[in-house]
Amino acid sequence: MSSILRLENVIKKYDKHIAVNDVSFEIPKGCIFGLLGPNGAGKTSLIRIITSITRADQGTVYLDGEKLNSKHPYQIGYMPEERGLYKKMKTGEHLMYLAQLRGLSKKKALSEINYWFEKFDIESWWGKRVEELSKGMQQKIQFISTVIHRPKLLILDEPFSGLDPLNTNLIKDEIAELKSNGTSIVFSTHRMEQVEEICEKIVLINQGKNVLEGSVKDVKNQFKENLFQIEYEGTLPADISDKFQLLKFDENKIVVKLEAEKKSNELLMYLLQEGVYVHAFNEILPSLNEVFIRQVGG
Repeated sequence: MSSILRLENVIKKYDKHIAVNDVSFEIPKGCIFGLLGPNGAGKTSLIRIITSITRADQGTVYLDGEKLNSKHPYQIGYMPEERGLYKKMKTGEHLMYLAQLRGLSKKKALSEINYWFEKFDIESWWGKRVEELSKGMQQKIQFISTVIHRPKLLILDEPFSGLDPLNTNLIKDEIAELKSNGTSIVFSTHRMEQVEEICEKIVLINQGKNVLEGSVKDVKNQFKENLFQIEYEGTLPADISDKFQLLKFDENKIVVKLEAEKKSNELLMYLLQEGVYVHAFNEILPSLNEVFIRQVGG
């Protein structure tokens, strides 16, 4: 699969501080990609380089196979964590202004705004000033301004901040639809459960370096510890603790850690042969939150 974005050995320094230290990764087309890391890891510096707000000191960035150039900002949509709407402007006029900054004609901008206002059922907002809107309403306007020019690459930094569960699901649905229509999406957040739900691949940045990369499934498998949870009926064999390492024992539920050389089928067959009725037998994989903490500490 070809990539929408590729970074090769990117370095960015601010005075004596190295914010981005030889970072390389690529994002497949049509993928929802998680850009993760603790505060100060270098994520924002990377995003600024990708969006041409700043330039890398060393290394190369490619968008859709081409070296980053002056036309590419018009093909990228970026919604920063710190929102940037002008509070005194009327919502419709504000979106017209931002759409034309992105290269849309007045006619095309009006068509796109009407499309999104109708889709979100917010036609009555056109004449309202931004400061009259709630934080959640402003978030919707910020989202529209980010996607109004139909970018190839969409960068969303904490896109659900300030949204109630209903509007969070609305934006999630829009992200899924954009992906299905071919938009590639970079999703940056501290909420690891959202990453597990939404993202297909991730890169984890720490102290300016990428320390982990891969599909969400592969990353979780990389850090698994051979743990299995079994729900059962009956009486456990008296010698189970001699054969296997029990980490947790509740009524009708146990957690077992298998030694590296042992297979899960051995445990299952042992229980069945001893007359234990097994309701559920599941491997316990670490959450991305657990992986994050193991890799960056704290």
